[in-house]
Amino acid sequence: MHYVNHFTPQRSLALLALWLLWLGPRLSAQPVLLKDINATPSNQGGWRYLDRGPLFNLNGAVYFQSQDSLTGQELWKTDGTVAGTGLVRDIHPGPFRSDPQLFTRVNNTVYFVEDRTQLWKTDGTTGGTTLVRNIHPEVPEGFIFTLAAMNGTMYFLRDDGSNGFELWKSDGTAAGTTLVKKVTPGYVSPTSYRPMVSVNNLLYFVANDGVNGVELWKSDGTAAGTTLAKDIHPGAGGSFPDGLVNLNGTLYFVADNGTSGHELWKSNGTADGTVLIKDIYPGSSNQYGTPYPNDGGAASLTSLNGTLYFTANDGVHGAELWKSNGTAAGTVLVKDLFPGTGDGMPQYITNLNGTLYFAADDGVHGRELWKSNGTAAGTVLVKDIAPGAATGLHPYQVTLTAVNGTLYFTANDGTNGIELWKSNGTAAGTTLVRDIKPGVEGGLQETYAIMGLGNTVFFMADDGTNGEELWKSDGT
Repeated sequence: MHYVNHFTPQRSLALLALWLLWLGPRLSAQPVLLKDINATPSNQGGWRYLDRGPLFNLNGAVYFQSQDSLTGQELWKTDGTVAGTGLVRDIHPGPFRSDPQLFTRVNNTVYFVEDRTQLWKTDGTTGGTTLVRNIHPEVPEGFIFTLAAMNGTMYFLRDDGSNGFELWKSDGTAAGTTLVKKVTPGYVSPTSYRPMVSVNNLLYFVANDGVNGVELWKSDGTAAGTTLAKDIHPGAGGSFPDGLVNLNGTLYFVADNGTSGHELWKSNGTADGTVLIKDIYPGSSNQYGTPYPNDGGAASLTSLNGTLYFTANDGVHGAELWKSNGTAAGTVLVKDLFPGTGDGMPQYITNLNGTLYFAADDGVHGRELWKSNGTAAGTVLVKDIAPGAATGLHPYQVTLTAVNGTLYFTANDGTNGIELWKSNGTAAGTTLVRDIKPGVEGGLQETYAIMGLGNTVFFMADDGTNGEELWKSDGT
């Protein structure tokens, strides 16, 4: 029998070319190390310190803090290419770090805090990265913990060495960076780490005037317009408001009036309009009806379709998922995830395409990924990532980030360690993106630095060879 060889050299080359065309996108789709920024043999990577800030997106570039072999933690940016990944400015020349954090955007300018003490701004260029104003040099007590933008102006709490922590504002110039009002007589500092938020042209923040204790304040940016919103807990103690969030023009927050414990409140900016929504844990002056949002990510106040979702404990069901429309009757338990008094403790509540995703524990599967449409029937486990009672989503090492219609997060399936995962809301569609560092340790130990830019997700990871560096993936 005569066999004919159909695979001529020309035909073989053509088939090879077609195969490479098919394989190429699949190879490039794998998560890849974008750039080995710190290539020193120490294997420390571009990220070295645990207090590094998250990634930030501005005008087609992702900003982050990193270090190479010559500089400390400084401001870097990337457009997703090796050539487009570089140092923006060495703010503290040499090995000293500037530790940029709290990136906040106002129009086409990004403001950030250098070394936790000074306000800087950048337009993405070296020359455009400048100190706004040296309010008080080298003052250890001068830390800036929170930034907020309102009507094109940046607001922050800062100690200038004379007035204690007070409210400041900036238009981006040294002359336009001024103290708004000295709230506290003498040199007593308010709780400067609590969040600020803008609602209907009013900035809400937390301060202590030395008389009413730590309470809710408001400001229109002027000294005369900076006043106490309400003395929620009469006396010098204060109500310690936290978790401030804007929902449809109303301020929601958690506070303690001294009688009801830490509960959900709302405010329209007036004393009469600042009210307790519901005493979820009745009569619990020493209990947390609504835990502070700073408690391990619990009680994150998140809005979905005009409704507020949060974590609360009514004393019967444990800490579970609740929702509120701003009325007592409309403030209800969504679902008892951990039946009985056990704590389902929903955390990192995130809105993706009209569905809430969060980490929770039902007492059977460990802490895993859940989703909810706001109904009990529609609140379900997405996937048991770490089978059985093992925990798939670490209570303090999870970031849920929506990128181009897909949820990205960090999880541990018990085999691959803490790695990058993704989900489309189904069990089959909840998968490990890549085992970056083979073994049970995993490659994503610091998990809050995840950022999307178009169809690409950027994150930091350690593959065991290059140290913690910047990676990218399209999720496939």
